[in-house]
Amino acid sequence: MKKVAIFGYNRVSFEAISRIDREAHDIKVFDHKPEHIEQALDNDINATLLDFKSDECLRSIGIGDDINTLLCCFDNDSENVFLTMSARALDKDLQIIAIIESPDASEKLLAAGANKIIDPYQICGHKIHDMLKRPDITDLFDQTVFGRNDLHLAEVEVPENSFLQGIFASQLELNSHYNLILVGIINKQLSDQMHFVAEEVDRQLNSGDILVILGPSREIRAFKKDVKDEYCKI
Repeated sequence: MKKVAIFGYNRVSFEAISRIDREAHDIKVFDHKPEHIEQALDNDINATLLDFKSDECLRSIGIGDDINTLLCCFDNDSENVFLTMSARALDKDLQIIAIIESPDASEKLLAAGANKIIDPYQICGHKIHDMLKRPDITDLFDQTVFGRNDLHLAEVEVPENSFLQGIFASQLELNSHYNLILVGIINKQLSDQMHFVAEEVDRQLNSGDILVILGPSREIRAFKKDVKDEYCKI
């Protein structure tokens, strides 16, 4: 079971907690404001008052030891930056995910050692865009979040000499051939940023690209198997 430490109790962290699989994750919430701890406890969430500016306190809860993931959800960006710097100094392998309030904080958090940055406003923008352009993706995401179906996200790399090389994302038609949805594409040669297929640009696939797909586990396994077969054609 993976151990997750969430710092900052607010609407964002509450929503995150409600969607995390409790059977696979041990979740603990920490905050330096007593009123936030009271709110968390009222909602039956395991929460503890903690001074996040103290390295000793961070070590006492498992940072640098058995905590696998740290989620920085403070309302104040500067507090998230401070926490990220402190946690990264204690554990170079810790997975740190930070929520930002201002877009300007993104570079600071990355420099401080965050692995991933989440901009709630950008996510809302993508959500609205998807609802208008790709309602099938929106419905599948909602079902996955709430665990209503056997749906999973997976990454599939386009290998050398693959039948996928040179075709455009729109030509895949994964929903017809595999009952899968292509969510986005990561071009490793450019960056680690995922480009959503709901965007207007139809992207051509190259070897090394990573396809982010969504669907039942059996369909994902079938697609991965076929991708390894250079003679397979869509």
